[in-house]
Amino acid sequence: MLTRARWTHVAIPSSDLERTIEFYGKVTPLVVVHRREDDDGKTVWLSNPDQVEDPFVLVVAMFYAGQGTPQPTLAPFAHIGIEVPRREDVDAVAAIGQELGCLAWPPSDMPDPIGYICALKDPDGNMIEFSHNQKVFDTIRSLWGARADA
Repeated sequence: MLTRARWTHVAIPSSDLERTIEFYGKVTPLVVVHRREDDDGKTVWLSNPDQVEDPFVLVVAMFYAGQGTPQPTLAPFAHIGIEVPRREDVDAVAAIGQELGCLAWPPSDMPDPIGYICALKDPDGNMIEFSHNQKVFDTIRSLWGARADA
């Protein structure tokens, strides 16, 4: 039960919802957890599987009026950040991005606290950063005293 205000989602438009779902399913750990359709368009919620304790979703909406017209919202620096457990995970997603032709930032070691990162552009041109050793997850967990597993 929701007992206080929470940060729950980020929403972005999509010009081709199925292509966007396929992209995020291929390069991120996100899965479709909800779908809906109305007269204006289709929407999906993407989230980590079994993310129950602190639900957070990426809402992707395709409006029929804008279907087929990419509308990058998160670019050139604005981005969605995904932290991965191993440096090799950054290299692997960069290789997929290279193969798909959407690698925007090649893998690079950046100054602390950024870590080892790369970025891909989704089918609409939104930036998705993949990082290792950025420590966002661990830092927030330690600041708020939450359990370290998940």
